[in-house]
Amino acid sequence: MYQKDPKVEEYILKSADFAKPILQHLRKLVVMGCPAVQEPMKWSFSNSTYKGSILCYMAAFKQHCSFGFSLGSVIKDPHNILTSEEKTPMDNFGQIKSVADLRNDNIVVDYIKQAVQLTDEGVKLPRKEKTKEALEPPPSFIKTLADQKIAEANYNKFTPSHKREYIEWINDAKTEPTRNKRIAEAIHWLQDGKSRNWKYEKC
Repeated sequence: MYQKDPKVEEYILKSADFAKPILQHLRKLVVMGCPAVQEPMKWSFSNSTYKGSILCYMAAFKQHCSFGFSLGSVIKDPHNILTSEEKTPMDNFGQIKSVADLRNDNIVVDYIKQAVQLTDEGVKLPRKEKTKEALEPPPSFIKTLADQKIAEANYNKFTPSHKREYIEWINDAKTEPTRNKRIAEAIHWLQDGKSRNWKYEKC
């Protein structure tokens, strides 16, 4: 059965004041949906696991919290909360700045119960096959990068794996407006020398 992890308690206490009630509320909802859950700290934020598999994640940042499901893409989602292509498993609910942003508690608990059932059934997400084309940066990204010398210099310093994270994220966009938005965000982050997943590297 569920036992609170002291490390998560410490993580919540060190979070910003606005984040504390959000994280505590999420913990309560996760236990409601999965009484056998465990909550190890991994990658400097809290993970909720069941039978050794990650059900969901929660993390606090300076101005918002994040919450999402590892199997979010296969959870039944009639409320269209988890399906946006702009969202990753780490932030299915977008930027959470208050408990009200989580919408209805019953909806969140239903997602958690679905994640438990999928785990019991042994459901795994298919791995994306990385093709040579998927690693080719789009011309629009290269052109925009060339006009931003600081961003270009920082990008060129990155390891192949960090470059790949940006390229795959941009290439995975399903529409041109989404692709352009991701390029603009990438340039903004690269100006500061940030990797694609900088938000999850440190809390």
